Amino acid sequence: MESFKVGIVGCGTVGGGVVELLLKNRKLIGKRIGKPIEIAFVADRDTEKVKALGVPEEKIFNDGLKALDVQCDAVVELIGGTGVAKRVIEEALKRKRHVITANKALLADYGEELFKLARENGVSLKFEASVGGGIPVIKALREGLVGNRVEAIYGIINGTANFILTEMSQKGVSFETALKEAQELGFAEADPTLDVEGFDAAHKIAILSSLAYCRWVKTENVFVKGIRELTPLDIEIAREEFGYSVKLLAIAKATDGELEVRVHPTMIPEENILSSVNGVFNACLIEGDFVGDTLYYGKGAGRRPTASAVVSDIVDVALGNTYDVPECLIEVREEFPLKPPNQFTSSFYLRFTAVDRPGVLAKIAEILGKEQISIKSALQKSLDFEGGVPIVMTTHPARKEQIDRAIAEIDRLDVIVKPTFICMIEEL
Repeated sequence: MESFKVGIVGCGTVGGGVVELLLKNRKLIGKRIGKPIEIAFVADRDTEKVKALGVPEEKIFNDGLKALDVQCDAVVELIGGTGVAKRVIEEALKRKRHVITANKALLADYGEELFKLARENGVSLKFEASVGGGIPVIKALREGLVGNRVEAIYGIINGTANFILTEMSQKGVSFETALKEAQELGFAEADPTLDVEGFDAAHKIAILSSLAYCRWVKTENVFVKGIRELTPLDIEIAREEFGYSVKLLAIAKATDGELEVRVHPTMIPEENILSSVNGVFNACLIEGDFVGDTLYYGKGAGRRPTASAVVSDIVDVALGNTYDVPECLIEVREEFPLKPPNQFTSSFYLRFTAVDRPGVLAKIAEILGKEQISIKSALQKSLDFEGGVPIVMTTHPARKEQIDRAIAEIDRLDVIVKPTFICMIEEL
């Protein structure tokens, strides 16, 4: 029986996992799908690393573009980034090879042109591993929930940030201490910016939003705020005073006929199921108009879970399931215009750091009132905090732009000693 030949470009953490899985479970996969999967080539600058995985030397290349001269049925791109990876995918599609990728940044910003190129050449561009690692959330949106109008998506889709927030919540440690531990355990990169500033989650929610709402969403359309400014005090107050946990939440929802897409630290009720998603685990809560709430949970990153998702896509293509170029994203109707990033409405947690002086609360309340922001609760902690005392307020729903204007004016007051910390609240 003729085998299905796969070329792999990029043999880092995930690429090495794909090679390992295909070699270890080759017979099992072949038995299940009725045809063997054969590795045609593996391309990586570190050829010795590839050789150590058991790949024959004649199938190893140090240049991904040159490796495309080898005949194969599908190309797996696992380089990452938007430079060489984009060139490899474009060239593979032009040569009418199916492509499987886990590259969320590339799809978020260049998906529109790449899917059109795949359609023009009659091949697939598969991307299950781009969001949620081994969690089949892409398949859920494309297949399981295809009959539903998606009301909202709430995702914990960055394991590094979730691990840090879990450590801060359970151990009361600072952001810096939790980040250092994440790096020591291999959960965070030496440069953790993409994870802790929310950009990795922004790439992922852009992809999910595009699928769910049949219009292209790019990273630039996403409101993004990271977790670096969050303190153990905020987490303690959220839990003890308001019954909230804090998560880096990726949100997409259609409100008032517009689509809002955002990533930011979010306070959610402790009884909500997303509050129990801890450590490096991911979860995605999708609300459908007919099915209601559905939850997808599991390891959202790592060598083996992500490799599992990649191989799932390889098998789909080998079996002829090449329907994955989303029709709604080829003929985009843009049913939902995108809401400007600062126009969304939410309740807010505001932590001011002020001098301990009479009349401070009144000054803050007056400025909030001018912006038509209604205060839900207010409290002052009698402790020294970063050169002042913390004053915490929560608000009734307000637009982000109103909050921004008010905070800009409040932070200019001579009684405010540190920039105000803002956190969104979602009553899920």
